[in-house]
Amino acid sequence: MHLYKTRITVLKTTFNEDLAKEYGLPGLDLCPCHKVGDSWETTYKKPDGLCGEAWKAIQHYVFALSHGAEFFFGDWIKVPGVAINSCNDGLRPVVFKIERMEKTDPLPAPKPAEA
Repeated sequence: MHLYKTRITVLKTTFNEDLAKEYGLPGLDLCPCHKVGDSWETTYKKPDGLCGEAWKAIQHYVFALSHGAEFFFGDWIKVPGVAINSCNDGLRPVVFKIERMEKTDPLPAPKPAEA
């Protein structure tokens, strides 16, 4: 089985000022973890430097694209092999583009279980 590499790129950092004013601590601003243009390549493992909470929100899209899935293409995405998702921070969400890249080397065959 071949996996595809995926590239995760920060497209946008946002700030919901109205919600932050009502629910956030004073001085809250854009997410400090990521900047527009930050980028990582992976197959299905969390890349170093990517926020753990963001990874929780996007990991199933990374996993699906790295395994060749197209389930969201034509539903709400017009570009094959791409997903646009955001992290779960409702006050200052970060928007990510996840795109399938080239195939990697085949995965090694599983070792037989010992008797």
